[in-house]
Amino acid sequence: MLSSEMVRAGRALLRWEQKDLAEASGVSLPTIKRLEATPGTLSAHGPTIAALRRAFEAAGLEFIPENGGGAGIRFRERMR
Repeated sequence: MLSSEMVRAGRALLRWEQKDLAEASGVSLPTIKRLEATPGTLSAHGPTIAALRRAFEAAGLEFIPENGGGAGIRFRERMR
């Protein structure tokens, strides 16, 4: 599961603008804007969600599963 809140949080962690995510993922800028504008779970095709996940993971982030504390996103390694 990927939500618009997680996409915005991931961009914030990386200090990316929407255009940076578009370039890194291959997802169009208008699509990213549309997905971020609607709260909750992303309403997108599987390949689009996979491309966003791959871009964040390639940049050093990891997704945290919902394990009682809620799903999220964070840096894969501790910041030094």
